[in-house]
Formats: sequence, structure tokens, C-alpha cells
Amino acid sequence: MSIRRRAATVILVCSLSMAFSSCVVRRRLIVRKGSSAAQPPLQVADESSLLEEISRQYRAVRDFSATVDMVPALGSAEKSKITEYKDVRAYILFRHPADIRIIGLYPVVRNKAFDMTSDGARFRLYIPSHDAFIEGANEMTKPSESKLENLRPQHFVDALLVRPVDQAADRVVLENLTDESGAFYILLALREENGALRLRRAIWFNRVNLELARQLIFDAAGNILTDARYSEWHPYDRVPFPKHVEINRPQDDYGVVIDVVKMEINKGVTDDKFVLQQPPGSKLRILGQPPAAPAGQMPASSDKGKSIPE
Repeated sequence: MSIRRRAATVILVCSLSMAFSSCVVRRRLIVRKGSSAAQPPLQVADESSLLEEISRQYRAVRDFSATVDMVPALGSAEKSKITEYKDVRAYILFRHPADIRIIGLYPVVRNKAFDMTSDGARFRLYIPSHDAFIEGANEMTKPSESKLENLRPQHFVDALLVRPVDQAADRVVLENLTDESGAFYILLALREENGALRLRRAIWFNRVNLELARQLIFDAAGNILTDARYSEWHPYDRVPFPKHVEINRPQDDYGVVIDVVKMEINKGVTDDKFVLQQPPGSKLRILGQPPAAPAGQMPASSDKGKSIPE
């Protein structure tokens, strides 16, 4: 080989080496939500430890009293339209296993916007602006055209407190969904019904810190009933609880964003806090029955067949 050809070969090798080191090889730093640039290694867990963590957190909350800011919204991502409303100051009272009361106040003036309670089986809802008092079962056999009649306090219980998986009835599958945009463990709870497996819930854990990040609850057809997302976990009275919760009910076309302002856990909530009586003069609506007369008044023919406005 001539000196000229050997020199050309050396130049070619050097050029390729420089190209591969500076152009072809490229390192990308993956920084996931909830972590810093110098993030520690992702946490590792198995199915049994994640199931136990759900049970531990659920057992830790016997009751709570919370002051929150709520941003209600109508519509859903499925229908490509969501309308948000001004924030509402609300008070949420809970007592294990299913007692809940939520009182909402309008912005600025702080007049009562709604008051609702449930014992886990039935609910009551009072809307002063409509003089409406609604009662009914928590379980809906058929959704109403009125979004107010689809509102259930139990939806908040199901979203705010992630119930343990019924391992005697459900099959559990663990999925590791880790990519450039996120790192999650997902517990899939399935149940056999009529010879087929049905997905009932999907519970997400953030692998950065193994905190609960999301819960999806499905109906029999696989549609999302509740999509709840959790962030900014904080110890209240030494019990962890998310400061920020996003709840969406796509089948009912409503959602709400909750930010905790004040929280007291396991301080006790008395029976009277969950009692909601029908105010005099309000119109009683028992779901599944015709509208009743206002409290303390005789039925008026003009009210027959009318439903509660949205």
C-alpha cells in the first residue's frame, strides 16, 4: 500500500470515529414527573407488597374532616369538551366504612351551593338554588338526563379512598409500564363473570416513590366509571393523604378537581354530622318516583311530571 493510500485510510478511520462519537451516539436524560434531574433509581415492588400498601392506607383512615377547594367541570374527554366552573369551597366529612357528607359553598359570597350525604346505600342531595331535595339509591340502574340526579356522594368515597382488592373474588395481574414519559406499576383487578373475565379496576403506583397515582373503575362493558388521579401526598396527623385529587366521571359527564386546604384525620366525626333533613318549602324528588310536593305544602297540579333542572 502506498503512503498516500495509507494516509487516506487513517483519515477515513479517524473521521468515522469522530462521527460515531459525536453524531451517532447520543445520550438522553430521562426526567420523569415527580422527580429531579438527579433522580434515584426507580423503586422496585411486587404484587403482594402493592396489595398490602393499598390495604394499609385504607385501614389507616377511620374518619376525616377536610376543608377543600373544588373546581367542578361538565363534559368529558370522551366527548372532547370540558367546561370548568369557578372554584367552590367545600367541607367533606367521612367516617368508615361509607358515611360521607359534602357541603359546597359558592365563591365570594359563600352561600350554600349544595349539601349531600350518603350512608353507602342511599343518598340525599339538597340544592338551595333549585329548592330541590333529591333522595335515592347509590346504585344507578339507568342514568338520568339530569346530571344532578346522577350525582352520588359515594362517587367521592370510591375516588378519595382506594379500597383493598378482594383477593378472594378477583384475579390480580401486575403490569410494569415504564417508558420515557413515565414509570408505573399497574395492578389490574379482574373478575370472572358468566364465563368471561371482566376488568373491574386498575390501580397505578408511581415507581419514583411507590405512591398511589391513579385509580380507574370500570363498568361491565369496560367503560370508565371513575378516573381518579392523586398527587402531592402529605402526612396529616401522621396519615398520608393526597393534597390534590382529580376525579372524572365520563359516563355522567362531570368531574371535579379537589385541593385540600385543611385536613384532620382520625379525630372522630359524630352521628349528627351525617344527618341531612329536607328543608321546609323544598321540592322532594325521590328517584324512580314522580316529584313530591314541597315540604309542608299540598301537591300542586302544575308540578306534576316536572323533573329537577340541571
